[in-house]
Amino acid sequence: MALLVLTPALYLPSSTSNATEIVVFLAILAFVLTFAEYNSTFPSFIEFRDAPPLNRLRFVGLMSMVTFLTLICKHIYAPSHVTALFNGMGLLVANVVDFPYSPVRLVVLMLSSDASLELINLVRMTAGVAYVAALVTIASFAYALRIKGWPTANGAFNVWVNLPLFDPTTGGDVVARLQRDGRINITLGVLLPFLIPALIKLASDFVTPISLNNPQTLIWTMCAWAFLPASLIMRGMAMMRIATLIEAKRRRAYSTTETAQTA
Repeated sequence: MALLVLTPALYLPSSTSNATEIVVFLAILAFVLTFAEYNSTFPSFIEFRDAPPLNRLRFVGLMSMVTFLTLICKHIYAPSHVTALFNGMGLLVANVVDFPYSPVRLVVLMLSSDASLELINLVRMTAGVAYVAALVTIASFAYALRIKGWPTANGAFNVWVNLPLFDPTTGGDVVARLQRDGRINITLGVLLPFLIPALIKLASDFVTPISLNNPQTLIWTMCAWAFLPASLIMRGMAMMRIATLIEAKRRRAYSTTETAQTA
């Protein structure tokens, strides 16, 4: 986690003099929080910590986004064979996913009218790469869920440990709540890549929008725009899967009870 936070700052220039101190502080904070959570007996806020590979896929997906986007942005300041390769890949991906009404096209349209052509092309490439990386991450979890049998392939699933913020004793039937929350998460995850650029464009009439001229700001903005919806979709898929397992267990228990009563 610390390396993930530090990656853009290690390779790209910063816009402020105290940016290095802020990045180092955030890297240390991310390391401490992650280490404390995964080494404590009682869970606090991180979900699915004992249900791999969900969180591992999230980390790999986010790390891939940050790394790819950093190399694409670095091509502007210190071009090399490696950065040229990723810049070419980014251009190819952008040409494929940038079509009318696509999320990537909406991100490009979000930019102000006075944005330079270089910035528009860079935003187009970074948004395209981040969005494709998010789709690959979702597809990887779908494979683990459908083909590998997540989470039962790793043993028993502990709801309290893996869903510390979910209280199964309140709010009605557990299965119905999990299914409802799962559908809400998936719906939000699908809509957010379209809604976020539109909301930012509308808000730009009232407040000053975030400037994407700084490469580090651009990287974290594109990663947040692509990763947060992907994470919501994966969370929704996981909750729907858990609801299905609980429902199947109930049916088995009901069938066993009926068989015993009949005998």
